[in-house]
Amino acid sequence: MPDTPAVQLLHLVIGGELKAVDSTEFRDLNQVDFVGAFPNYPAAHQAWKSKAQQTVDNAHMRYFIIHAHRLIDPDMDGRAG
Repeated sequence: MPDTPAVQLLHLVIGGELKAVDSTEFRDLNQVDFVGAFPNYPAAHQAWKSKAQQTVDNAHMRYFIIHAHRLIDPDMDGRAG
């Protein structure tokens, strides 16, 4: 039986400097760093971790993983393999 490819679950990784450490509002949307689009959470997590570690000395700098597949199709998680 051939391997069936895993369902693509699109994740985006973005980051930037926040207005305050207890906020999720970016200081300047023109400076938001779009790291990339990833086909699954583990790949997105690896990219997020790398960028977060590079900016650890700046308390206002944050990176986020956006579960874009949930925005596109809220029922998609139930079909994930």
